[in-house]
Amino acid sequence: MKSARESAPSVESKTSPSRGTLRGLDWLNFLLADVQTGVGPFVAIYLAGYRWNEQSVGLALTVGGIAGILTQTPAGALVDFLRSKRALVAVGVVALAAGALLIALFPSFWPVMAAQVLVGGTSSVFGPAICAMSLGIVGRAAFDTRQGRNQTFNSAGNVTAALSMGLLGYLVSNRSIFFFVVALAVPTIFVLLLIRPDEIDYEVARGANDGEKAGKAERVWVLFKDRPLVLFLACAVMFHFANAAMLPLLGELLAKGRGRSSMLFMSACVVTTQFVITLIASWSGRKAGTWGRKPLLLIAFAVLPIRGVLYTLTANTALLVAIQVMDGVGAGIFGVVSVLVIADLTRGTGRFNLTLGAISTAVGIGAALSQVIAGSIVHHVGYRAGFLFLAGVASAAFAILYFFMPETRNTRLATE
Repeated sequence: MKSARESAPSVESKTSPSRGTLRGLDWLNFLLADVQTGVGPFVAIYLAGYRWNEQSVGLALTVGGIAGILTQTPAGALVDFLRSKRALVAVGVVALAAGALLIALFPSFWPVMAAQVLVGGTSSVFGPAICAMSLGIVGRAAFDTRQGRNQTFNSAGNVTAALSMGLLGYLVSNRSIFFFVVALAVPTIFVLLLIRPDEIDYEVARGANDGEKAGKAERVWVLFKDRPLVLFLACAVMFHFANAAMLPLLGELLAKGRGRSSMLFMSACVVTTQFVITLIASWSGRKAGTWGRKPLLLIAFAVLPIRGVLYTLTANTALLVAIQVMDGVGAGIFGVVSVLVIADLTRGTGRFNLTLGAISTAVGIGAALSQVIAGSIVHHVGYRAGFLFLAGVASAAFAILYFFMPETRNTRLATE
């Protein structure tokens, strides 16, 4: 694997894609975020309104996480293999809508568990598919900037969805949020048609250099003999373990005794986070190409333990919502730069999307365990202990990244 990266030829510029394709990619990120937000953090607070306790909510979220774990790696391999990325995304959107409808109509144990399996299992295609389409459309030379733009539109979609769903939950009902998700699935599929399939370079989309053939794909276990990749995997798992349970736990904390207004508080948390991501994502993509990947990752990892500790120092709702600014900084940087690191480490292997899926599988394990373990700690000891536990894991992840993870950005040639 190392020799494949070291011997990679210089990156050549791709022919500029059409404006329609680029706009379609922008709107796909925006609308897909809308759809996913409705079956994301709002599920925890919706179930809490039906008197599900912390452990039961954690179990429901964990089931969805496990479904995602089991499908992430096959989804990445499927994205590498299939040329029809758009059809794969369309199937995932329909499945998300079906899961949202099931939760809305039947908020009891088994229907919710089935919906979580459906949503978790099919939504795993979105990350690899959009990254593959983006890389295949703009090429490796422009991928840093494109990834930042993707995250910007994704976060703008999350802000719009969170505001809309918070108002729907307050003015109509919590259940109406899930019907809104079903309605959003229609325009999401429509914008897929704006992306021209002939402008997606199949070879580049799976990890080749621009204008090159990826060649025979590396075996998966050969990829994970690469020390930087294994180190990044460990850091990513710990980051998501520490991060995944924080917002659902905060949502449950804010929901206590507030009734329908709790949806507005959760909406404020999501909006705050996603607004910051919208502001920082494009900047992260640009700076990743000049500063390198590691300095930005250190910023993202540093804010997470601070955020966990701050949650324990106040019960003021406004301050708890304001702390979500730090979530936006961490998530905004990590969401952009982590994909770039994987692209660096899989350059020329033909296994970009499979590796992305495999790392997402490991990350999903961390996130799923976070939900159930932190939920159990909160149930038995309290919210303060749960947040401090997560902050401790985040601190360990920062230390590993700082001391052991090397810079992965490829040296730019003078001609670029």
